[in-house]
Amino acid sequence: MKLFSLFTKTEKKGSDSTIGSEEILEGNAPSASTDDIETTLSLHPQWTISQEQEYVFRFLANELEPLKPDQISLSGIDIDVDESNGNWLVKAFFRSSLSQSITLGEVELLLLDREGNMLASQQFNLEELGDIPATSARPWVFVFTKENLFAETPPAEGWKLAFNVQSMVPHKLELEPAWEEGLSADQKAALEKAVESMPKLKPREVNIAGFQVKQQEDGSIATSVFIRNGHSKQINIENLPLELIDATGDLIARGSFKLDSFDVKANTSKPWTFIYPKEMVQKEDPDFSRWSIRVPQ
Repeated sequence: MKLFSLFTKTEKKGSDSTIGSEEILEGNAPSASTDDIETTLSLHPQWTISQEQEYVFRFLANELEPLKPDQISLSGIDIDVDESNGNWLVKAFFRSSLSQSITLGEVELLLLDREGNMLASQQFNLEELGDIPATSARPWVFVFTKENLFAETPPAEGWKLAFNVQSMVPHKLELEPAWEEGLSADQKAALEKAVESMPKLKPREVNIAGFQVKQQEDGSIATSVFIRNGHSKQINIENLPLELIDATGDLIARGSFKLDSFDVKANTSKPWTFIYPKEMVQKEDPDFSRWSIRVPQ
């Protein structure tokens, strides 16, 4: 609770960032009304705060602009720097104009300056905020750790705390047009199931996971892999060096593959097949009872 004592000023220095609830909540029926909605202060049920602190919260909450129906908003208040570790303590209200309570999970939040330049980005578990009642505003301190900061000092005013909506979209399979056309419905379903069963990627993690290996009659080896993108933005790969390892830990083949306009969309896994020609193969009888493929260090 010590963090919340940081709400001592009644001047709002940040801007508001607002999205429609349909962007992050599945099956939310939009309201037919367009009337403005005033949000009321909601304190976490586990908090114990002083009367003076509650006065500051209420003053700030009452000064917030109304929302339209079915919106979720982050209203920036102020930023402090923790001198002991360099973390930025971003004070804001999480607001909802929905007619029912909501609880959110993992989401990447972006800290932007007045011009929209990114100052920080970090994954937060919004379950920690608890259940947010209908048409309410809950104060919170979002701690951006030093390794997630892209600027030396926080802005004085005009900054914005925003949702990266893409980070809330479930990780899914992405297919190149040739794969989309060439695979049967059962094959696509099998790939989707494989993607769903894989360990969850860390924020901004990219990795390679093999799912099929086959020795060809001409001595080459075909390896099919998932290129997994945990970023909340698309990545482009032009050249990919890969090493193939068998069950004994031996290096079977090494090669560098050029890719033409190969994009992997945000938060997706894309399958691709890489073929090592015979001259790249370094072991004649590999043990593929288990195998892995990796980017060399």
